Amino acid sequence: MSEIKKFLYVNRKAPYGTVYALESLEVVLIGAAFDQDVSLAFIDDGVFQLAKGQKTTDIGMKNFSPTYSALGDYEVKKIYVEKESLEERGLTPDNLLHLTYEDEDEDYAEKDSIQFVSRAELSDIMDQQDVVPSF
Repeated sequence: MSEIKKFLYVNRKAPYGTVYALESLEVVLIGAAFDQDVSLAFIDDGVFQLAKGQKTTDIGMKNFSPTYSALGDYEVKKIYVEKESLEERGLTPDNLLHLTYEDEDEDYAEKDSIQFVSRAELSDIMDQQDVVPSF
């Protein structure tokens, strides 16, 4: 049996206007459903994917941001948001969705999935992965 590889999906694009954000989310959910060790990183305009209050009616696209709340159900517990990207776009952690998972090792206590990391920390996290696809 082969060992489980660690995947870090890097999200760099704004949520709408291209297919990248939605495709990344779909790939992550599929990988997690097959018990891959899946994590996500949001950098550059990708931080907008996690913004609260997305309204898409004027652009004629479905708002898929509520789907991020399902990540915890798929055991996706490691979501990294680059601090510098947030700051450069005038966002704070309060502007983002509150994503959680239930920690079965601690009597299903609800814990935050999002970790705010610096560029240097994210670089170190990337170095620890087996596969780092970018969307």
